[in-house]
Amino acid sequence: MKVLITGGTGQIGRALLASAPPACQIVAPDRSELDLADLDSIRRAVALQSPDLIVNAGAYTAVDDAEREPALAREINAVAPACLAESAASCGARMIQLSTDFVFNGAAEIPYSTDTAPDPLSVYGETKLAGEHAVLGQLPELGIVLRAAWVYSATGRNFLLTILRRLRETGAVRVVDDQTGAPTAAASVAEIVWALAEEPAAHGIYHWTDAGAATWCGFARAIADQASALGLVDRSVEVIPITTGDYPTAALRPKYSLLDTRSTTALTGIVPRDWRARLKEVLKEVAVG
Repeated sequence: MKVLITGGTGQIGRALLASAPPACQIVAPDRSELDLADLDSIRRAVALQSPDLIVNAGAYTAVDDAEREPALAREINAVAPACLAESAASCGARMIQLSTDFVFNGAAEIPYSTDTAPDPLSVYGETKLAGEHAVLGQLPELGIVLRAAWVYSATGRNFLLTILRRLRETGAVRVVDDQTGAPTAAASVAEIVWALAEEPAAHGIYHWTDAGAATWCGFARAIADQASALGLVDRSVEVIPITTGDYPTAALRPKYSLLDTRSTTALTGIVPRDWRARLKEVLKEVAVG
């Protein structure tokens, strides 16, 4: 199977490249070859490679910046997936579109199922939802949307590395304690992407996160505890809980982001692992550099 991956330098893209099945021929064009802000380059790249599967791991992910740059966010998160889906249809390829918990409003009290009506609060969420609609609209039988949440890894820009940096620099960090989700390692998402790729009948919407729940503050405390045990930060570091109101941002965040992953487990047979165990693995990667 020939697989074209966009966003190969991002944290999920890197995880996909690191865990690709041996039988897959992987093509991961750089921005000079496939620019999500350039529809002609998308069409050329797909026509040139004629893949069996496209995995769109590229996105405009700067949630607050999207409020100031809505046109650019829409171009990359909505228009580009539509073009990728159109190009996939022209060569008979399947497509997996990575999406997000930000398509929901966070008002739920139980994990969001795949058939819950979306209601995004931000430009980022709106544009990612538009990308979902574009892919499934053009590829009703060959398109997959995989929603994930609170993704982090040992590389790139993410919550884990930000918390580690601030703890090293200042010894203390203030973190929101009234937003709930499931911290999810990029490697976990990559595992499910490849599992879905190997299911010929898979199509539609799927959810995936690591197991369990935490607030951002709880996640930060687990990072501090495990990182101090590994010698990555001093044992005297402090994580201070605050409210969402104490930390205003340009974009509204969903206060509840848990996703129901049961249908994905039923299809793939993969059971999500506890987020704390995954965190320990990622911090060990950070420790060895």
